[in-house]
Amino acid sequence: MAARQPFTDTDTADEAVRATCDDASICKRFATSKGYWKDPYVQYFVRSVGERKAPEINRGYYARVQGMNHLLDAFIRKTECDCQVISLGAGLDTTFWRLKDENLMPRKYFEVDFPTVVARKIHNIKTKPPLSKPLIETHSTDSLLLDGHSLDSDRYCIVGADLRDISNLDEKLKKFQLNPELPTLLVTECVLVYMTPSQSSRLVHWAADTFHTAMFINYEQVNMSDRFGQVMVENLQRRQCNLAGVEACQSLDSQKERFLKAGWEHADALDMMTVYSVLPQDDVTRIERLEFLDEKELLQQLLQHYSICWAIKDKLKLGLAQLAF
Repeated sequence: MAARQPFTDTDTADEAVRATCDDASICKRFATSKGYWKDPYVQYFVRSVGERKAPEINRGYYARVQGMNHLLDAFIRKTECDCQVISLGAGLDTTFWRLKDENLMPRKYFEVDFPTVVARKIHNIKTKPPLSKPLIETHSTDSLLLDGHSLDSDRYCIVGADLRDISNLDEKLKKFQLNPELPTLLVTECVLVYMTPSQSSRLVHWAADTFHTAMFINYEQVNMSDRFGQVMVENLQRRQCNLAGVEACQSLDSQKERFLKAGWEHADALDMMTVYSVLPQDDVTRIERLEFLDEKELLQQLLQHYSICWAIKDKLKLGLAQLAF
């Protein structure tokens, strides 16, 4: 019998990062149950609504989801759906199903995450008809490629891979018909921050080198050198969750710099307080009526410590630089 590999600190850290996928899904499940936005699919990944989340957390997730969707949908519309999307560290995200319902399907939607996360997601898809039916409807042949750590159909593909191993990531995506010539949108949400600066730099470089016409949208922490930021870091460390890439999260400039240094032509970044202030105001008014918010300053501090950064390369001159808030 082969000797069991020793359990390392890296295993503990990776496990803690995998747990953040559950946190995000649980928070989204609760916020949607309160009516912040509609997501009929999250219930198939997170069964119960769970314990109450504070109103500032719900509003923070609302800003995150609306902000990311705004840029993602704008890219797909700009390319007239003639594009591909790669969600890196996708977790239990439900965007593919939303895009199908809204007739905004790209040519192919790829998701990548740790193999254990992918195995869980595939199990949910296989056993829940509301998840599997849209895949079958968009697939032209009788058989889907399906194993424990990957699922491939004509329009949706989910792959188990470690984002720190670029050659393996590249090989797996190309095996499933990733097309470097197509306009490509890459999405990360609280993913790069768990990688060391050199690891995330390699990923961002790979994306810039692989696609000539592309947009990369990254949601994560910012302004992390002040006291509030330090408390956030300490809280995560208590859960064995080390923000290995926090140095790129010092400011909006450091967020943009990461992309510009890696070969992206143009980068922009906004903190989530700014994003929240430019979302459609009638909907913001609606969600602000859902729950009384006692701690307005706490919401403000939270939103000032997260950001959306987006970078573009536009060889095909599609006008990607116009995509903004």
